[in-house]
Amino acid sequence: MFTRDQLIEIFRYGMVSACAFAVDTGLLALLHFRFGMHYLVAATLSFIVGGVVAYLLSIRFVFVHRRIDSQAVEGPLFVALGLVGLGINALVMWLLVSKASAPVLLAKVGAACMTFGVNYLLRKLLLFSPAANASRSQTR
Repeated sequence: MFTRDQLIEIFRYGMVSACAFAVDTGLLALLHFRFGMHYLVAATLSFIVGGVVAYLLSIRFVFVHRRIDSQAVEGPLFVALGLVGLGINALVMWLLVSKASAPVLLAKVGAACMTFGVNYLLRKLLLFSPAANASRSQTR
């Protein structure tokens, strides 16, 4: 089903995502609970910061193939692809907090679980898979 290299990559992406999730959730808690920011605004800002962390760690520790040579182009595209995840994140947060009366941080865990697979697949397929024109490749 999966090759050894694919399983290692998915594991590494999981570790990177856990780090980004810690930053995302910590910032969400700080903005919402300490500074009183509305939970959806706080969740959006923290998600973006978490996305930047995920990008920086992903290009260093996870993905071998790069379709785009310029980080100035690749980085914003990485975060832009995360907008799909942001939409899922906001929808799940809103449903769980506003409609199901779930605590904000518990809703964040549910939202993160929903976005993990979508973000990985989009980023892997569109940014970090071997291109037909043989873009640069790095070894890990």
